[in-house]
Amino acid sequence: MSLADHVSAVLEKEIVLGEIAPGLHLDEGSLATRFGTSRTPVREALTRLSVSGLVELRPRRGAVVAEISESAMAQRFEALAGLEGLCAHYAALRMTDEERLALRDAHRRCVPPAESGDYLRYDAADMIFHRLILEGCRNDILVEHTLAVRRLLKPWRRLQFHAEGRVAASFDEHEGIVAAFADGDAELAERLIRGHVDLQGRAAVGLVAESNAAHR
Repeated sequence: MSLADHVSAVLEKEIVLGEIAPGLHLDEGSLATRFGTSRTPVREALTRLSVSGLVELRPRRGAVVAEISESAMAQRFEALAGLEGLCAHYAALRMTDEERLALRDAHRRCVPPAESGDYLRYDAADMIFHRLILEGCRNDILVEHTLAVRRLLKPWRRLQFHAEGRVAASFDEHEGIVAAFADGDAELAERLIRGHVDLQGRAAVGLVAESNAAHR
């Protein structure tokens, strides 16, 4: 992990969990001192956080922790649920037998982190699982827009696994999704993926609500 990766990961977690208040100015010099590094990796980390919407880069003021409402977060996940649902629908119809087996194997690789509750490792395995579904839909436009929304929600998708029981529940949801793909049931695959993403959204909205309440 590079210095920028480390700084970005720590700040991302602190912002999403409400440990850093919305509207707070993130001073490059202070952060460089805190992390024992130069301003360059700090600046790179802040730029990354601005892409995911956690930080706003304002003229003459620099980086400021963004404010986000519960309704805005819900809307983002609603959009993602619709897009991923469509991808799942077409992927269930178009995936080859080899791709369906690869999806099953990706699900199996989620077992160790699911059993241990290691949300970071589970998130990495979960990303592979979902990426296989996107690739299987054979629709470049859908994939492009879905990935754009997923990038925007990446910090919240990862840290929603902090919610009690969320990792185990996510794994159980994958079980049904894999079965739907094995059967080539497009309608069921779409419905299950939509529900899966909706549950992620509810957990993320809960994080936003807690953070906003803590800073009111």
